[in-house]
Amino acid sequence: MLSEGDIESFMTKVTYKKLARGEFFIKEGAIAKEVAFVVSGLFRSFYYSSNDEEVTYCFTFENTLLAAYSSYISQEPTAENIQAMTEVELLSIPREELVQLETSSSSWMAFSKFLAEQEYIKMEKRVFLLQKEAAERRYEDLMKHHPEYLQLIPLNQLASYLGITQRHLSRIRKALSN
Repeated sequence: MLSEGDIESFMTKVTYKKLARGEFFIKEGAIAKEVAFVVSGLFRSFYYSSNDEEVTYCFTFENTLLAAYSSYISQEPTAENIQAMTEVELLSIPREELVQLETSSSSWMAFSKFLAEQEYIKMEKRVFLLQKEAAERRYEDLMKHHPEYLQLIPLNQLASYLGITQRHLSRIRKALSN
């Protein structure tokens, strides 16, 4: 899809970044100005409910893209916070550089379309899991795809992500360990 020249051009525009545990990639109210590839580490995306409770809605694992995507597209302030849960290494590209690549090459435009489609599929899968599957199934899905991170995610954030209480999560974990 992308030529060697396309990739070389891209690599001249990315910046290597390290974030410490607890640092933010973006905070609520900011406008997304970059997209990043997570080389290593783990992020949590959360927002505040109308009751001012933190609601974790996404974890971003290594070898995936990271962005406050709605803000990135609309260039309006984001409602989300994206915070490093571990030390993180990123390859980041500013939005204006990526837009320039897209306008200069149909290959980059096709690649961006592909990435947008993948984001949509990921979001749809998450919605279906939340609305269709029981909490036990959602927990099993996370265990299957990212078992190494379950030790890193605090129970309150994991319960919030699964849409359940910590007590319910404890019962699920106990039942699955028997």
